[in-house]
Amino acid sequence: MSAKSRQPISVNERVFHWNGPLGLPDFAKIADEDFRPAFDVAMEEGLAEIDTIAENPKTPTFKNTITALEKAGDKLDRAAAIFFNRSSTDTNETVQKLERQLSGELSRYSSRIAMNRKLFKRIDKLWEKRKKLDLSDEQKRVLERYWKNYIKAGASLAKDQQEELAAINEELAGLGTQFGQNILADEANWSIMLDDGQLEGIPPFLKSAMKQAAVERGNPDQYAVTLSRSIIEPFLTFSEDRALREKAYRAWVARGENPGDHDNRKLLPRILELRARKAELLGYENYAALKLDNTMAKSPDAVFGLLETVWEKARQRAGEEEAELQTLIAASGANHPVAPWDWRHYAEKLRAEKFSFTEAEIKPYFQLDDIIAACFDVANRLFDITVEEVEDVEAYHPDVRIFLVKDAKGKRIATFLGDYYARPSKRSGAWMSNFQPAHKLRRAADGAKGQKPIVYNVMNFAKGEPSLLSLDDARTLFHEFGHALHGMLSDVKYPSVSGTAVSRDFVELPSQLYEHWLMVPEILSKYAVHYETGEPIPAGLVEKIIAAETFNSGFQTVEFTASALVDMAYHTADKVEDPMAFEAEKLKSFKMPAAISMRHRTPHFAHVFAGDGYSAGYYSYMWSEVLDADAFRAFQETGNVFDKKLAKRLKKHIYAAGGSVDPEKTYRAFRGKLPEPDALLEGRGLA
Repeated sequence: MSAKSRQPISVNERVFHWNGPLGLPDFAKIADEDFRPAFDVAMEEGLAEIDTIAENPKTPTFKNTITALEKAGDKLDRAAAIFFNRSSTDTNETVQKLERQLSGELSRYSSRIAMNRKLFKRIDKLWEKRKKLDLSDEQKRVLERYWKNYIKAGASLAKDQQEELAAINEELAGLGTQFGQNILADEANWSIMLDDGQLEGIPPFLKSAMKQAAVERGNPDQYAVTLSRSIIEPFLTFSEDRALREKAYRAWVARGENPGDHDNRKLLPRILELRARKAELLGYENYAALKLDNTMAKSPDAVFGLLETVWEKARQRAGEEEAELQTLIAASGANHPVAPWDWRHYAEKLRAEKFSFTEAEIKPYFQLDDIIAACFDVANRLFDITVEEVEDVEAYHPDVRIFLVKDAKGKRIATFLGDYYARPSKRSGAWMSNFQPAHKLRRAADGAKGQKPIVYNVMNFAKGEPSLLSLDDARTLFHEFGHALHGMLSDVKYPSVSGTAVSRDFVELPSQLYEHWLMVPEILSKYAVHYETGEPIPAGLVEKIIAAETFNSGFQTVEFTASALVDMAYHTADKVEDPMAFEAEKLKSFKMPAAISMRHRTPHFAHVFAGDGYSAGYYSYMWSEVLDADAFRAFQETGNVFDKKLAKRLKKHIYAAGGSVDPEKTYRAFRGKLPEPDALLEGRGLA
């Protein structure tokens, strides 16, 4: 159909124009069917905006090129923000079908922009004369990122190479989408229904969560074990039925590798092959080298150096822990070796024996609402902001809560949404994202000067009456709110460097650092209160928890580091024909303990294969841990973990700066130096 004869597309303008309270979209009036036409219009208009910038006859300036690019694509940003929130938090067949279609279309869209020769010529001219331009430090950083990103996207390649790279990117986008959907299908479709007689060892909080999960699956008279981490991990910890633990564990670690339509093993060789070819086209030795360019680590050697240092200490500690568990098993009258489905169970018994408390004893003190309040209180003490719940505004799902974030003067600075409960239509895990980032540019769409951030956290906690959290759950909630603060406190002009738009191995610093305040005694004494009696958690129990903080650290560190090492091994290898054999071979070469599995085995390693986010980047959690351990030590050195002067520097240089400053430079500005791994090793009890 020619452009002249094509019929106008009917679009629900609510996708683009958000007139709801607090600047939110009118979620209830945006149907799944509205997204297809919205994306069609947004991509067409977005490419037209790019052509206008590229074809500008005037000499390139920062304003008519870079600032113009920063303002372009507003409609697409808005459509994508709503759609991908829906696809990850409340998906269905209609949404998943469109998601598969869009993966290729959006990749082609990005390639057309990145490989627009006239556009890159303008950016390149600005880069060449950058020292002569009168630019602010933030503008220099934005220009540098544009130029480097376009180079890495193939802007300087020959036309035939650009076409090949575009095809690779499109295929990778489709494979990543399918990988993630396969995991979700395995998680949503599997459960075990148990009767009262099969609940030996299961504490009340877990029974409540399993009952709710069974009700949701149409079995109100039973109890469901699901593959949601908030149920499967405590079930493996407390169930006395070893056969059931094994059955549940095997299903958990087999996500993505079950024969049939959802088998991710069929996708992996092609993903790795395409990534290797992409790196080759762009002139890098391997895909890890490509991904680590412009990170703090800078090279695979630096990453392996950190991981291998930690690995040997962790493996040694895990061996000592396994010996203790084996002794405990023998003392119970059993003679089986420690299997992966045994470790959590006997570790919990050993913890109770060593430190005189169990997770079941802690959990009544960690109510979801109270830990949310604790998160907000810490933010108030550190950054002088208040967070207030709004009751009469509709979010994208009935479970989602909306909060108003204000500064010390009572002025609204952000809107925050909390989506805390697991549901079958939601992707597993926990994450932060935003509907719109903070910036100070005048928007093209409506002329408004800048925009306030709209940020959301997603969790997968088990719903109960009340909803009780494990200590790990509580840390996860603090972690994700740390990411949210990174987005909400952003104080930059340009959207491309706003909030969490920082290097992958720096982005976890604000979130992991925030976790430390959960265990501050004055926070625990105020917010860790028993859900029945209202009594604060006993000081003696807190002392036991703190004393046990490095308990089982060998297991936890081996779980994580094995995954990070395998990720790096995949992306530094010449060729991987059989990823599962490769995984097994690498684990053998690392001398992986048989009683421990990778935290994320390859077929469900969504961080690395369901998109490109953490590929050759899973190490970044540990890299950031070096930073966060050192940063919290700075507060401890003052004698006041809420020290106002230091908190002001933390806000300015870590939470508010976004990507407007080089991460090494901004960390030095906060701390005065770069850290060594010692603080991490001490924090994990591995020094």
